[in-house]
Amino acid sequence: MRRAEAAMKASGGRYFEDFRVGQVFRHASPRTVTDGDVAFYRALTGSRFALQSSDDFARALGYPMAPVDDVLVFNIVMAQSVPDVGLNAIANLGYAGGRFLAPVYPGETLSAVTEVIGLRDNGGRTGVVYLRTTGYKDGGTEVIDFARWQSVRKTEEGVPPFAEQLVPQLPAAVPADALGAGLPVLDVSAWDGGLSGSRFRWGDYELGERIDHVDGIHIDEGTAMMAIRFFGNPARQHPLPFSDGAARGRWLVSGALVMSAARALSFNGLGNAIHVAAINSGRYVAPVFTGSTVHAWSTILGKELMDGRDDLGALRVRLVATRDHLAADFPDRDEAGAYLPSVVLDVDFWLLMPR
Repeated sequence: MRRAEAAMKASGGRYFEDFRVGQVFRHASPRTVTDGDVAFYRALTGSRFALQSSDDFARALGYPMAPVDDVLVFNIVMAQSVPDVGLNAIANLGYAGGRFLAPVYPGETLSAVTEVIGLRDNGGRTGVVYLRTTGYKDGGTEVIDFARWQSVRKTEEGVPPFAEQLVPQLPAAVPADALGAGLPVLDVSAWDGGLSGSRFRWGDYELGERIDHVDGIHIDEGTAMMAIRFFGNPARQHPLPFSDGAARGRWLVSGALVMSAARALSFNGLGNAIHVAAINSGRYVAPVFTGSTVHAWSTILGKELMDGRDDLGALRVRLVATRDHLAADFPDRDEAGAYLPSVVLDVDFWLLMPR
């Protein structure tokens, strides 16, 4: 077989002009999440949340076993969508309306479907594609859905999109009454603050409170490459060294690892925030390159009780991650409103915590 014929059997990915509003992609490669995945994720991130770490701790509260970390579920489902909608993406620009609908346990299989919900032509070499991805586990149970928008290359500059342009209206936040319905009712009388690593519950946090998560996670080339393979994200920009002035030949770290590291760091200060219930909004502000150390801090944006739940309360938390900048001074924006150069991630979560 000639090389050109063989190449036709491989996929180079979709470009901006290949997308249409209303397209639906059922993604290949469903993935059974194993105990090994859970252990490796903990090794990558250092996550210490007791509920996701201990079957005994989880069973005492009413779970059948320790659930899989919510951010790991998010990143697996996200990665499943990339071969169909993200091979020629330059960057994910933002997230909105993300809901975690049911816990996932080791041994369950995740699959994903994505719908194109909007298109916007930038007029140059790229356009913006708006997507909603839904993740399912065994039996067709929805476990997560989220919207995102990404910058996608065109085949050449000036190529118009072959579809009506549409910028969808996305929610500013997931309403609190949409949180936690898929979780078992917990026996919070069995909550052991010594084992969880924190004595602070939902009622101990105040609106506007800021928390320096103190610690840091250094990311070397080995960690970055293993994370790319582990999450299963084949986006082309991840395994390549960059040669521009900022990168100095270092490797780009995947956003999945940056978000996972920031969530793991938040344990120190939010140790009883046992579930991520929603991603209200979020963006990767700037790239992280290997050799960097990620730090994080949080602000409490909101507190809500949930209908029918006497066991858990919801905290709305803004989580900010930085590169090579300790978070004790809460690095954020300058006087003009622009992000400081050290800020790399800004995400607005609903987190659930025992009352």
